[in-house]
Amino acid sequence: MTVTVGDAAGELVAHRPMLYGVAYRILGSSSDADDVLQDAYLRWRAIERREVHEPRRYLSRMVTRLAIDRLRTRTKQETYVGTWLPEPVPTEHSASDPLDSVEQRDTLATATLYLMERLDPVERAVFVLRSAFDVPYAEIAEIVQRTAEHCRQLYRRASDRLAASAPRFTPSRREHAALLERFLAAARDGDLAALRAVLHDDVVTWSDGGGKVRAARNAVVGVDKCVRFFVGVYGTKRRPAIIPLELNGSPGAVLRDADMYQALTFGVRDGKIAAIFLVSNPDKLAVLRRIERPCFSPSRLP
Repeated sequence: MTVTVGDAAGELVAHRPMLYGVAYRILGSSSDADDVLQDAYLRWRAIERREVHEPRRYLSRMVTRLAIDRLRTRTKQETYVGTWLPEPVPTEHSASDPLDSVEQRDTLATATLYLMERLDPVERAVFVLRSAFDVPYAEIAEIVQRTAEHCRQLYRRASDRLAASAPRFTPSRREHAALLERFLAAARDGDLAALRAVLHDDVVTWSDGGGKVRAARNAVVGVDKCVRFFVGVYGTKRRPAIIPLELNGSPGAVLRDADMYQALTFGVRDGKIAAIFLVSNPDKLAVLRRIERPCFSPSRLP
């Protein structure tokens, strides 16, 4: 019996949180992940239901392979202007979604997704499936068409590469929010001493404008340069409106004024802000622009 549209949609919806979580982490793009799920739906509705004994496993394989193919095509064809950063996604409104579960936040963080760009598509898929969703190696092997032992090797290699590039310090949500509050208040007030106090000496700032809006083409490296950069961007002359929003599993913010709409997330090392990610490419902010949230004073950040 051919799967009906209603049946096909129901099966896909039942497993969508996991499928979207896999596709987004592999691609670093919400819009690309949505396209992959749409493609998967069209394929899923055309198959015979009696041929599929485990829909979740079948759909996971389909979505992962589609995401790998899409990532390979994008890597070959895309010449990106400036720094590429993952598309920020809001997570605080979806407590049952894999994007918002505590044990999976590490693989959702902007810093991790940015570093995962250094992995090849299959490595990235193996790392995501194992780290974020604890998929057994035997199942991963079936999905990526490798042996289970090869998948173990790929996972270890990917983990080692990411760990070497990003010494980990995972602050609590309260600590993360407090750092964000202090950072934004200091930048808006032009308080150089307070800004230095929250930034790591080796802090690096990446900006993604995609060549469509003004953004720093190269990374801003070091506490002195970053202090000057943020006072210039967010200081007393501009005073952008601030919208608090959990992005990629951690407290973040959207900043906007007449000339700017920007998502901000950051990573922490040794209790200070060590990596700052600014996305202002309008193509990556469509979802955030649809979210209506009141502006706030930094002192009210939860």
